[in-house]
Amino acid sequence: MNQPNTSPEKVDPDAISHLQPLKSVRKTSLSVLNSAPEVAVKEDVETGTHIDPSLKEVLYNPTYETMFAPEFGPVNPFKTQQMAAPRNMLSGYAEPAHLNDFMFEQQRRTFSTFGYALDPSVDSSQVSSSSYIGAVEEAEKKKGLTVFESGLKKEKRKRVKGGDASEIDSFLGPWAKYQDEKDVAKPSEEEQKELDEITAKRQKRGKNEEEAPAEEKTILHVKDAYDYQGRSYLHVPQDVGINLRSAEIPDKCYLPKKQLHVWTGHTKGVSAIRLFPGSGHLLLSCSMDCKIKLWEVYSDRRCLRTFIGHSKAVRDICFNNTGTQFLSAGYDRYLKLWDSETGQCISRFTNRKVPYCVKFNPDEDKQNLFVAGMSDKKIVQWDIRSGEVVQEYDRHLGAVNTITFVDENRRFVSTSDDKSLRVWEWDIPVDFKYIAEPSMHSMPAVTLSPSGKWLACQSMDNQILIFGAQNRFRLNKKKVFKGHMVAGYALLSSTTKLYHRIKAHDKVCISALWHPHETSKVITCGWDGQIKLWD
Repeated sequence: MNQPNTSPEKVDPDAISHLQPLKSVRKTSLSVLNSAPEVAVKEDVETGTHIDPSLKEVLYNPTYETMFAPEFGPVNPFKTQQMAAPRNMLSGYAEPAHLNDFMFEQQRRTFSTFGYALDPSVDSSQVSSSSYIGAVEEAEKKKGLTVFESGLKKEKRKRVKGGDASEIDSFLGPWAKYQDEKDVAKPSEEEQKELDEITAKRQKRGKNEEEAPAEEKTILHVKDAYDYQGRSYLHVPQDVGINLRSAEIPDKCYLPKKQLHVWTGHTKGVSAIRLFPGSGHLLLSCSMDCKIKLWEVYSDRRCLRTFIGHSKAVRDICFNNTGTQFLSAGYDRYLKLWDSETGQCISRFTNRKVPYCVKFNPDEDKQNLFVAGMSDKKIVQWDIRSGEVVQEYDRHLGAVNTITFVDENRRFVSTSDDKSLRVWEWDIPVDFKYIAEPSMHSMPAVTLSPSGKWLACQSMDNQILIFGAQNRFRLNKKKVFKGHMVAGYALLSSTTKLYHRIKAHDKVCISALWHPHETSKVITCGWDGQIKLWD
């Protein structure tokens, strides 16, 4: 029987490739190329760790060299031993010593009382004579006792025995004097000299405060005080091309366009100007140079007369109705009444306070009365016949700046540094109207409209406010004038529209007056000492 031919099965070589040994492969090696130069590492150069000098806390224990190493660069080899010594203050090294508050206060009081104190750097358990600073001998004498343990016993002062209680006249009891008590204490010779000097200075100062008013004098600047007909400069001229005696008030005002004249003569700023009542042919001015001057408005526009009588700056002036007399208010605390024609000072008034404004009562039958707003918050009323105060209006909370008569002179309005406006009945010292709002500012200048219906008030917030001047005294919010800045400009307008702006003075323009008869002429004055006429 024939057997089948058996042959081994063929195996896929890929299936057992992982069992085969690896074939030998020719190996290649890469050479490493380093082209960087050798550089010293930072850690090898630095000998220690730098400490930021502004640090308040260090989290490890640095060495002495590290703590006192220079902030920048190497150590200075030229430093002396004293300079190289460690220091934490300008004069050396202060080692902190810790004391509680009680010990510090105890040693401070001991030093201020006895002159010695315990050295805080010495251990308190090993105290010796060398442990004290200051008066060491005193410390040894007192055995280093502090003020709290000085052991000094105060001797109780003995009183004089009071006698028998049954005898009322001679019994003193607990009210008896001490045995060493002196009834009269006399100063030593040196103390007496000092007291005499102080007393003399006080008396001298008191004399200065209550000194007599400055001597009044006047200077006439024109050759003749009277003309060929015996008329003085108070006479209203009739040859100026306009009727200055007319009682009619012009209906319209025309805007001034150019400067006509400059009155110069005051050496310091001009405080106020006033035109002669009715005619306006004369101009009165007062200044910080303590002088008052009277000027011509027409003709040669000369300075006619100078009135000298205030020792300090003159703040305000006011003519009476006829112009024959005028009042002046000065910082020397005096109000003076002058004769406009002769320049004589008629009388003086003072209540030892500074007058800020002064006004005659405009009524013909009350020309002997005037009111003045004072620095002590009062409005004082004087009678020029007796020279005495006849009324005081004391309701304001600040210095009184202005007084304006309204309502046919039956009332007057006052403004003050207390930012209020008050209306008073004449001769009644209680205000019947008080106007003050949180938004209001003080009003240092007030004027009445020609119709008498409105009050124009300059407010310190660069506005001009209009108040009704009859009965209700309400603020007219529709009529507010804006545009004034503290820059020396004079603003001239008749409605809330700005019509014209004039650069009037180099410094503050403090006052502006329309001429009563010529509807285009305006007179201004300022702190540059000049008075200007515009047309």
